[in-house]
Amino acid sequence: MNNGCSTGEEDSRGPSNQFCCLIDEGERCNKVAGNASYSKRIQKIVAQRRLRLHIDDTARHNYICEFHKTMIQCARTKRRRKDSEEDSNGTDSEVPEVDLSQLQVNTLRRYKRHFKLQTRPAPSKSQLAEILMNHFKTISVPEKEVTTFFIYTVKSNGNKLDQKNGLSSEPV
Repeated sequence: MNNGCSTGEEDSRGPSNQFCCLIDEGERCNKVAGNASYSKRIQKIVAQRRLRLHIDDTARHNYICEFHKTMIQCARTKRRRKDSEEDSNGTDSEVPEVDLSQLQVNTLRRYKRHFKLQTRPAPSKSQLAEILMNHFKTISVPEKEVTTFFIYTVKSNGNKLDQKNGLSSEPV
């Protein structure tokens, strides 16, 4: 950078005549870089998928070419499809991430007791939340059945809490 003006490799608007910053199986990629950057999140995906890609330490930018961008996206997609088919028995719904650490410790303990989960004695709240999250992810739910049953219950029984408080919507 010179007097507040950027030049070539340091251009914040994206690469101009730059080459991909990745080393693929020991050799620097010589393809023109696109506007996709090799962020920490992408680096984590590359490590998880065991792709043989590394950033070149001599590169002054972190932009990657379209070839490597597509390679990384395909590796992500293949893994996600495989997991979702196994976990959801063929349905293509994604598992929402639930932050159990937001719950109170007593609630976490009740969950543990309800499902009779084994843990070490007196785990911390974060340890308990992590153990319960691992268990929570293994529970399969027949989504259509549950939704249908929920709607039926709401329409036929009303709200159980209202009935207990004497606020039933049924005519007297």
